[in-house]
Amino acid sequence: MAEVILMPRLSDTMTEGVIAEWHKKIGDPVKKGEVLAEVETDKATMELESYKEGTLLYIGKEKGGKLQVNDLLAIIGKKGEDITSLISGQGKEPGKKKEEPSKQTTTEVKQQSSATQQAASSVMDISKIEEVVLMPRLSDTMTEGVIAGWHKNVGDNVKKGDILAEIETDKATMDLESYKTGKLLYIGAKKGEKIEVNGLLCIIGQEGKVDVNAIVAAAKTGTSAIPATSTPPPLSNQEPSQQVIVNQQYDSGIKHQATENGRLKASPLAKKLAKEKGIDLNKIHGSGDSGRIIKADVDNFKESGSGSQSTITKPSTVPQFVATDTEGYTDIPNSQMRGVIAKRLAESKFSAPHFYLTMEINMDNAISTRSQLNEVSPAKISFNDMVVKAVALALRQHPAVNSSWLGDKIRRYHHIHIGIAVAIEDGLIVPVVRFADQKSLPQIAAESKELSGRARTKKLQPNEFTGNTFTISNLGMMDIDEFTAIINPPDSCIMAVGKIKETVVKKPEGFGISNFMKVTMSCDHRSVDGASGAAFLQTFKKYLENPATLLL
Repeated sequence: MAEVILMPRLSDTMTEGVIAEWHKKIGDPVKKGEVLAEVETDKATMELESYKEGTLLYIGKEKGGKLQVNDLLAIIGKKGEDITSLISGQGKEPGKKKEEPSKQTTTEVKQQSSATQQAASSVMDISKIEEVVLMPRLSDTMTEGVIAGWHKNVGDNVKKGDILAEIETDKATMDLESYKTGKLLYIGAKKGEKIEVNGLLCIIGQEGKVDVNAIVAAAKTGTSAIPATSTPPPLSNQEPSQQVIVNQQYDSGIKHQATENGRLKASPLAKKLAKEKGIDLNKIHGSGDSGRIIKADVDNFKESGSGSQSTITKPSTVPQFVATDTEGYTDIPNSQMRGVIAKRLAESKFSAPHFYLTMEINMDNAISTRSQLNEVSPAKISFNDMVVKAVALALRQHPAVNSSWLGDKIRRYHHIHIGIAVAIEDGLIVPVVRFADQKSLPQIAAESKELSGRARTKKLQPNEFTGNTFTISNLGMMDIDEFTAIINPPDSCIMAVGKIKETVVKKPEGFGISNFMKVTMSCDHRSVDGASGAAFLQTFKKYLENPATLLL
């Protein structure tokens, strides 16, 4: 009997998941333990393993699509098995009352089921059709491209070497040149729209000899293109219909003039500016990738042969300003992680009454102790590791700070799990050092380094970024003196750590230099009182100013 697989909750804050990749397609056999898909949550991208053997009969969303937790993700069963009732019920558990679908809905479901079964058995592979041009993978991290502009319209004749379009990837904007001669019969997206890698970009061929409608219909099934998990071969080895010349519009250190197939390599903006200024591009040496001429080359070009003056003359008037750029802005769509971070921090800031406690700590002894410890420690100990240990030991003595507000009660934790905020490309993630009060400084140092590294590559497992009872955010290494941080739920407190700064102070023997560090603790006033927070900071300060106590 076919079995449904629902979108699991892969983190404590997850409400929906984005399909980052499918490792199986409809009709593929699936074994227990095999990876079905990669799902992007608000905190990491994780692999989803199958717990059932059979044939993949249905998928709830294609790559890039979103599913709510407990939505129908996939159906696995026997090949040819009728799954109409499971699809119409959207994966509800057997025995639960289901609403009777309308006649139209039933018909649509049957059609979808029929189409699904047909897709499993026979599919038009448009990647094998000579006239089809698919969206190539133009960088190692590219998953989709945005059409920045078309240089040809449907119905235009296209020659080998003509620029078809400009494609914006995650790293640059690139020109796509045709390696085929014919008529542009179809384009897959308009300017500003997205096409996934291996999606249908366009069709070039002879009018009347290509079934455009059949190709487009096959592409829309989502199963007709090359599997997204496979990386396309180098462009020089692709089928003629998919070969393109890629001209990147970002700067490189190569400085020579470059042509390819007799065509001067220059960015569209550089060509436009050169035309407006009446400059011959053949006289310009490109500083872009592979000698490509870019906007800066045109702006900096000066005609030679006009001679030079031995003296500098003072201009009589201020030259009129001419803008070379236009006003504009860029809208950056929020990632799944960025959206959840924004939601959770807004809820924390506006629901939890924050108050802040700042304290200055003398770090002279901590600096000398750290140097001595690193001479014998198997793992290099950082100042942040010492902060983690001092916080953990102070929490032992002040359990009121190691707590969570739960509405009708305050939960005080017996364990001490310290979260360490780590900045990544999509925002912020907080890997957790568990039982930090029981671990030695070298153990904390080694674990923190490993967790931070895997956090930046999105390889953390759910148990490694959940369960924190107190959080530390350190911006001292970025030359920040002091700052305040927003409490990271479910914690009651978060500590913001600034840089260690040299300060002139009066000493018994006169004036001298001491090193000070400021920390600011944000507290949820519902669960932590001002006196409790201040007492905690006093204990924390004693540990750091007398670092030998961290070793006891």
